Order: sequence, then structure tokens, then C-alpha cells
Amino acid sequence: MKKIVMLVLFILSMLVLSACSEKPTASDRFSQYIDLWNDQKFSEMYEMLTTSTKETISKEDFISRYTDIYDGISAKDVNVTFEKPTEEEQKGETEVIVYPFSLTMDTLAGEISFEHDVRLTKEEREDGENWFITWLPAMIFPQLEDGEEVKISSQPPARGQIFDQNQNGLAVNGVAHEIGIVPGNLPENHDEVLTELAALLELDRAEIDAKINQSWVRPEDFVPIKKIDSTNTKLLEQLVALPSVLKRDSASRVYPLGESAAHLTGYIGSITAEEFEKLKDKGYSSSSIVGKAGLEEVYEDRLKGETGYKIYVGGTDKIIAEKEPVNGEDIRITINSELQKSLYEQLNGEPGTAVALHPITGETLAMVSSPSYNPNEFIYGMSKEKYSSLADNPLKPLMARFNKTYAPGSSIKPITATIGLESGKLQPNDEKVIKGKSWQQDSSWGKYFITRVSTKIEHVNLENALIYSDNIYFAQLALEIGAETFSNGLKKFGFEEEIDFPFPINKSTIATNGLTNEQLLADSGYGQGQLQMSPFHFAATYTTFVNNGNMIKPYLEKQTEEKATIWKEQIVTSDHAQLLLQDLEQVVQNPNGTAYEPQVEGQKLAGKTGTAELKQSQEDKEGKENGWFVAVNTNDPKLLIAMMVEDVKGKGGSHHVVPKVKQVFKEFTSN
Repeated sequence: MKKIVMLVLFILSMLVLSACSEKPTASDRFSQYIDLWNDQKFSEMYEMLTTSTKETISKEDFISRYTDIYDGISAKDVNVTFEKPTEEEQKGETEVIVYPFSLTMDTLAGEISFEHDVRLTKEEREDGENWFITWLPAMIFPQLEDGEEVKISSQPPARGQIFDQNQNGLAVNGVAHEIGIVPGNLPENHDEVLTELAALLELDRAEIDAKINQSWVRPEDFVPIKKIDSTNTKLLEQLVALPSVLKRDSASRVYPLGESAAHLTGYIGSITAEEFEKLKDKGYSSSSIVGKAGLEEVYEDRLKGETGYKIYVGGTDKIIAEKEPVNGEDIRITINSELQKSLYEQLNGEPGTAVALHPITGETLAMVSSPSYNPNEFIYGMSKEKYSSLADNPLKPLMARFNKTYAPGSSIKPITATIGLESGKLQPNDEKVIKGKSWQQDSSWGKYFITRVSTKIEHVNLENALIYSDNIYFAQLALEIGAETFSNGLKKFGFEEEIDFPFPINKSTIATNGLTNEQLLADSGYGQGQLQMSPFHFAATYTTFVNNGNMIKPYLEKQTEEKATIWKEQIVTSDHAQLLLQDLEQVVQNPNGTAYEPQVEGQKLAGKTGTAELKQSQEDKEGKENGWFVAVNTNDPKLLIAMMVEDVKGKGGSHHVVPKVKQVFKEFTSN
């Protein structure tokens, strides 16, 4: 037994001695180096370099050489490989051996791949004999030699442009006038000149002084101060009349419609640190330009294009990698510029909004918000004072209104009628006897009454209820329909639903916690209560009445064939849709209709007015009113407009809105 144990111990010791006597191979050593390289552990890589290599480059410089280059070109997925020699091939290894290796990586300029050789030398160190790498800059890139630097340059793409349905520019790449100063040409009274220049350009005088006093500025240099609109000839004449003030043309983003489409187009600007953090993995740099609002932001991914990059050896013509820029995509949308401008002019600076659709195809023809701002000023350079005046303006000119929600007022009544007809709770010819101006369900309502505008008729059917816009009629109808059926009916029209549309649209809502009581249900029947609806959604719902009960889905991007897509199919029967359309025609054509005045010759419109009261309670007499008018031409349906004007109390309520809408119909449907 003792002999067996001794034999086992002898065998084990021989195995250990045999393992210890195995010397590291060059291929194993280089494999270890490659693993560190792929993991970008540059500090540990340095420890594997030959003594002579370390004499040519310090550890700090070695590490920074790699990190600076890899970071600068955004190197990713670095993959170094080599074909390991067989045992037979390794038997002939000498004190120095050369292996070929391959490297691939992804960079800003695309994929880089190359093959190169590495030299390994056997050296005796304190911890024994081993193989070490003879490193050269060419192992980073073959084009790189001692003392040379890797550089990267970028070439921005042309940003895609946005055009309307007739190929008129909405957001285009144009020319602006860049106003500047040649300091050496300033006269003795330069203080007066610079002060006047600051006033004309709406800049703080200190901003101009700071630009003139930059370290690079020489007396003969042109110092850019601010870009101005190339169409503003009067301002240009005033500026260049000043001594030393010159202009030069500069490529610029231009918004030809200015204020009338500002909230639609939005504008572009320099990327912020927060934006860059989110977008840096999508090809953006810290100097990129991005869409800040409107369609510029909505279509950013398609408009931006791809920046071109060139990685090269500085001071030489040696190119390591190059990727040409890819220009952004041009986008053509369904907006009609002339209609957009006309609706904006009708709002005349009042707080309000308008949306226009083609009621048959669903083309979005206009999206207008007022008051507005000039998006070109964001491009040319807006002073802090000017921006503050916009941001602090209580009328909120920076806010788009067409995608926000508001109380719909009486313009909701055709939808209430539709729900009544479809639920069987309403027979169009049945009459409700309504006496007096106010009504309540019973004494349990306390002091809460619903009032109507006109008391001309007491026997009210559906047609008369729409013509006279009778609140009591529709409040009673909502109660007869019931909360659940009424809510479900609104949902069939898209309430409480996200709208599938490129431009974000706030969803229309019914009530905060549901229609929990009779008063809230009754108020909702005529567009008060807690109902909230966007002008965009309003316009879409009215397409139901001219499409035999189908609600058309609005779209924004121009199609080869303008073909309608049904959003909500057969919300109402064809017969009921036609009946309601006829009644809505009477709202406009009948002398008693709320939308009768003014009459426009040759127009056959159907529509509904609405005045939404914004009060905390019935006792509140100081509440504001928003006026609505939604209308469509029925003889040749090609235009549907939903317009809302805020704060129309004392201006005639919805009657203030009707002539604005009719004027636009007169201009665009008379041909």
C-alpha cells in the first residue's frame, strides 16, 4: 500500500513539474493581448509591450493615444482577430515572430477594417521569460506613423424641406442676409453707430460689443452680428446705410408663411445638452441643429439626413475612412398655404384657432393658431427681451391651439342628436314642449337651471332645436339617452381616444370621473359640463355628416392618390347622417338660424355655432366665452372648417366667428 501511495505522489509531482516547465507560446500571448484590445483595456495592453517600445511612448501617452482616437471617431464594436498557428507551426518559432491580424470597427465614418502584422519578441523579465509586443502607431491604423494625428471632419447634410400640396415652401433652405461690421471702418462716432445698429437689430448693445471684441477679430475682418429676413428690404436699407455695416448672403432655414404657419411648421435651433444626451446615439453631435417645435420636430428623423464624416491623418492626404452626407428627405404635405394664410388673417391676432379639412378625402388643409410669432426670428437670432415678451404674453403666442382641447359649446349638439337617433331615444319629428327661458329636472337641482337663448318657439323638434340652438332640448335629450349610452356614443366619435396623426393632438375627454350626476349629463348634452374637445377632432367628427355616417380619418402627408380612409365606420346610418346634414343647412340658410348672418351669395353651407361659457358656477357673471363655428359646403364638399375664437363675450358670442369662416368659404369655394 505504501509503495502505491509513493508511486501516485511521484506521478503527480512529475505532472506538476511538467506543467511548470511549459513555456508560454507567442500565439497564446498575442491572444491575451487581443482580448485586452477588444475590451479596450489599454493600461494592461501597455504592460505587454517590449522594453524598447516603452522607451518610445509612455504609458499615459499610449492610453490617451487609443482613447482619444477611439472616442473622437466614436469607435464601437472593435473586433481584433488572428488565426492561431498549429502546434506543428509553433515548433519552428524563434526569438522573434510576426503574426498577421485583422481589425474591424464601426465609426462615425462607417465601418473600418484592415489587416496588419504584429511583431512579438521573447524577453527575459524578473518573473521569467515571455513574449512581448513591438507596438507601432500603424497598429491603430496602417496609415498612421509616429508623430501623426488622427483627425475627423464632418460635412452636414442639407436638411429636408417641407412643402405644401402645391409645392409651395413651408420650411425651406433659403438665403438670409447676415449683417456684420468691419471694425476698421467704424467712424469716430462709432458709439452712435453701434447704438443705432443695436436698436435696428433689436439687440442689446453689449451683445454687439462682445462680438466685435472677440480675440480673433482684426480691423479688416467681417464680424457677423445677426441674420435678417431677406425679404425685409426696408430694414436692410437702414442697416447698410450705417458706416462699416455690410451684409452678406448666408444659407438659412426660411419659413415663407411666417406667423400664419408658425405653430404648424415650428422652427429649428442648436441642440441643447439635454437633447444631445438623448440623441447622441442617432448620429447627432454637440453642434447639431434639431427641430424644436411643430413639423420640424415631428418629422425630425426624416428631415435631418445623415452627416458625412472623414477620418484622416492630419496634415496629409491619407484618408482612413469616409462617408458622404445623406441629405434629409423632402416632405410634401396636404396643407394649402393660401387657405392657411386666409384663416390666420381672419383671426386677426385674436386668441383662437382654426382647422380645415377636405371632408371627403380627409386631407388636412390648414392648422392655424393665433396670436402667433415669426419662426424666422428664431433662426436669425431673437433677443432675450423679444423672447420674454412672447413667453410672458398672457395670450400665449408660442402655444399651438389647434391641438389643445376646449369646451365645445353648442357645436356638439349634432353629435348629441346622432347618439339620440342611433339609440332610438330621439324621433326627429317628435316635439318637446319647452316654455320659458330656463328649466330644471326637478327641485332636487336646487338653484341650478339650464337656460336657452330664444323663447320664440315652445314646440321644439330636432330641426328647430338645431336652428335655434336650444340648450334645454339637448339637455333633456341627454338625460333621456342616459349617461352610459351617451358616453359610449361619444366614444364612437373618438372621445377618450388617442388620435393617429403625425402632429400630436390632445385627446377629447368626456368627464373627469364619468357622468356621475344628472346636471353634468344634461350640461354635456349641449357642450358644457366637463366636455373637452380639440378643434382638430371637431373638424373630423363633422365629416360624418357628408360621408353617409362614416367619419373620415384626417391625414397630413400628400399621397399619390388622394383616397379617403375611414376612421369610424357607420357611426350613424346614412339616412340619419343626411337628415342631420339637412338640418345643419337650415342653421345657416334659415333666417332664424344662429349662423344665418351674414349671407354669402352662392354659398350652400351646413354648420353649427357654439358659445362655450367658462364659468365656475351659474352665479359667476364674469366668466369668459369661447365662440365656435363648424361648417362645410354641401353643394360640392371640398372644405370643412372648425374655428374657435376665445373671449367673445361682448362681441356677439359665436356670431363673432361666423362671418370670419364665411369669408374664407367665399374665397375658396367660389371658383
